[in-house]
Amino acid sequence: MSLLHFRFKERRRTVRVTLTVGLTVRWQTEAGDKMSVKTCTQAVSREGGLFPMEEPVVVGQELHIVNENSGKSIECKVTTIRKARDGKTYVGVEFLSPSANFWQMCFPVPGTRPLRRNNSTKSA
Repeated sequence: MSLLHFRFKERRRTVRVTLTVGLTVRWQTEAGDKMSVKTCTQAVSREGGLFPMEEPVVVGQELHIVNENSGKSIECKVTTIRKARDGKTYVGVEFLSPSANFWQMCFPVPGTRPLRRNNSTKSA
């Protein structure tokens, strides 16, 4: 197993941002049953998001998610499924219509460094 160097350059189209947003996730099983669960995001990007889910889904499956804050909904597909050390299963999704501003926020440009506070204003 190789380790990534701490200066590894982000190669995503947009930066991931840690943000908790309430979601309702809906999909249809192969048997035709309609499923719906509530969850919260762990991270979001302009093109998708990552959230925990206990119900089984498969890579490539289409989901319909609703942003509980704004009421907006969007179609997406499952791109990754990962089992974490905490025992939860995290599902990564990509929006089918990437031009939508589903999270209603501006994302930083890839490669942007975080802002640092200037310590020159020390009080005497």
